[in-house]
Amino acid sequence: MLADYHVHTSFSDDSDCPMEEMIQKALENGMDEIAFTEHVDYGVKTDLNCDYEHYFPLLKEMQEKYQGKLRIKKGIEFGVQTHTVSLFERDFAKYDFDFVILSNHQIDDQEFWSYEYQKGKTQEAYQKAYYEAIYEVMKQYTNYSVLGHLDMIKRYDDAGEYPDEKILDIVEKIFRLAISGGKGIEVNTSCFAYGLKDLTPSEKILRLYHDLGGRIITIGSDAHDTNRLGDHIKEAKEILKRIGFEQYCTFSRMEPVFHNL
Repeated sequence: MLADYHVHTSFSDDSDCPMEEMIQKALENGMDEIAFTEHVDYGVKTDLNCDYEHYFPLLKEMQEKYQGKLRIKKGIEFGVQTHTVSLFERDFAKYDFDFVILSNHQIDDQEFWSYEYQKGKTQEAYQKAYYEAIYEVMKQYTNYSVLGHLDMIKRYDDAGEYPDEKILDIVEKIFRLAISGGKGIEVNTSCFAYGLKDLTPSEKILRLYHDLGGRIITIGSDAHDTNRLGDHIKEAKEILKRIGFEQYCTFSRMEPVFHNL
């Protein structure tokens, strides 16, 4: 079973890859299932969010066209902030998603990728604020499947490596809340493309999730073009097995489906 559960196409503002081109690459790669997870980030790029009115009809068309060849799931990546929760509640109520990634891409409408939020702050301040923001959103917003690229802030930290030990107390709060609510996390293999030293999230963070009883876990490449589709997913599976996980998940109608690693 080979599935990629974090895939972007031209419906995301940072990709120009046509959906069908990604599907054809998935078939070429021998994949069984993919979940399209286009960006929605209210508060910072409202006009550039996923165009639902065209996204859903095309996705349905592709599901019908490739039925029996590739399972295509209706996903989304919600970049939620505490002041935008109501907008995401509205979207979730309106559309029937299979899968929702809850991500943190910004705080106070300041993006991490542009280093706008980090500017003028100590490394400790922006590192801890990143995880605390996730926790505060989770207390208000529960219509999601997994937490996306949990330690993503490492991608955008010019100050160097920040030890996991300094944020594990916050991460443990995050995991306890997620697990109690029947939510999961993802392994995001974009760490290889970004040249990071560890998985996203790190093996230490994944071990904590496992030790706390977390078992809902998806694997996604975060591909924005066909070159990275399915990237290092098989390797990620082996690492999960080494940690002690026995299964990983896909999703259907917001319910996890478990598969042996």
